[in-house]
Amino acid sequence: MAACSPEVDVETSLYLPVKRFLEGLGYAVKGEIGPCDLVGLRDGDPSVVVIGELKLSFNLELILQGVDRLSLGDEIWLAAQLSARGKGRESDPRYRNLCRRLGFGLLGVSRAGDVVILVSPAAPTPRKDPRRRSRLVEEHKRRQGDPAMGGGTRKPIMTAYRQQALACAAAMALEPKRPRDLKPSCPDAQKILHRNVYGWFERAGRGVYVLTEAGREALATWQPQLPAISEVAGIAA
Repeated sequence: MAACSPEVDVETSLYLPVKRFLEGLGYAVKGEIGPCDLVGLRDGDPSVVVIGELKLSFNLELILQGVDRLSLGDEIWLAAQLSARGKGRESDPRYRNLCRRLGFGLLGVSRAGDVVILVSPAAPTPRKDPRRRSRLVEEHKRRQGDPAMGGGTRKPIMTAYRQQALACAAAMALEPKRPRDLKPSCPDAQKILHRNVYGWFERAGRGVYVLTEAGREALATWQPQLPAISEVAGIAA
């Protein structure tokens, strides 16, 4: 995998180094799950949930995001780019002590993509919101692959729902389909076609749906990811 580039000053540039670090700890990591920049799961009953938040610099907003995630994960890691001269907030003992008191792990990412542990996380935080945590785990498990780079804010996210909707659209590109035709590979086909959240489908007859122009535009937009989606869904794109 490519290292973090010095020229790319975006939070997504931190994603792959932090992902590799957490994978080394035994987590399956995916980006942009719910409100989190990244979520990692480790098998267990229940699953162990680690949450990562990414910022270009060590600031108060990074800590506040970690506080917001306390009710969702068992372990919280905050990561930011190390300052060029080592004189950034990451070297301030008060900043490190605050993370330590909150139980957060703190990671520094160099411009070469190397990850340094600045503060190790404390004991797992108590889970206070099982419903939101459950939604986070479910989205992680249902999403095929890792199509979203953590730290992004401006692009639409490839959620598990969007993956299934695109798989339905790919199957309908050449001819109309019934929900039952799609169900073997898209379990939620009936709900997706009926709700039509994105406006990609329209009813062409009793129980028969066709792809709209918006649906065809979506297929073109997401074309680079269609082979993976179709392979997972068992559909020929």
